[in-house]
Amino acid sequence: MPEFVFVIGVNFAVLIGTMLALWLISVAIGDVSFIDSFWAAGFVLVAFVTHFLTPDGDAQRKLLLLAITTVWGLRLAGYLLWRWRKEGPDKRYVALLGKAKGNPHITSLTKVFLLQGVLLWIVSLPVQLGQVPAQPAGVSWLAWAGAALAIIGIFFESVGDWQMARFKGNPDNAGKVMDQGLWRYTRHPNYFGDACVWWGLFLIAAETTLGLFAIAGPILLTFLLVQWSGAALLERRLKRSRPEYEAYIRRTSSFIPMPPRRDTGETA
Repeated sequence: MPEFVFVIGVNFAVLIGTMLALWLISVAIGDVSFIDSFWAAGFVLVAFVTHFLTPDGDAQRKLLLLAITTVWGLRLAGYLLWRWRKEGPDKRYVALLGKAKGNPHITSLTKVFLLQGVLLWIVSLPVQLGQVPAQPAGVSWLAWAGAALAIIGIFFESVGDWQMARFKGNPDNAGKVMDQGLWRYTRHPNYFGDACVWWGLFLIAAETTLGLFAIAGPILLTFLLVQWSGAALLERRLKRSRPEYEAYIRRTSSFIPMPPRRDTGETA
């Protein structure tokens, strides 16, 4: 059996087993919202499992992938855990389970925990395949460029989350649209940062032939962030709840940071 097949197979089993255990916890406490925190922590788990399964992998590349994933994942996991404990159950999951036909626990198992486990496994391919022994060995300019991109992503995501938390923590901002700091240049600095991190990790892995096949990971994550569960879902809700959001859309880039546009009153 090729080593990479063994590695991704073990990681798949670990993730599914972990998701089943977390699902049982969600049944006991009556809330699935903490899964968002594990979404981030799960990548750290995969990175460490892969690290120990690939003792013959390139040490420098393995350390680079492990370090970046750990810093990004633990920071985001901690932030999402804090937000859950502060704000309570996520309205998205409440709505999903409220519309469930039949047993809502089965819906949460299949459409929340197992689904996120599979998605996490695919997105994490750069961290998995990038650590498997492959040619050429060593780290060159492409990996360092990827590391720089990932660091930029961590900056955008961390600062964006901090700015939003401060904004929401001020009672005077209730019902208002956040358009300050990084949010002045992109409507989703946190999602943009997320994408930068995983495209950066892909560039580190892509120095090897095997790592090139990990491109499915950042492509899937970017789709999730832009078109499915990230920006698209959030903006549909904000358009309904905040009348000022349409004007914010007209003057602010949707994803990639850009200077604000002049609001002409025409929908972008």
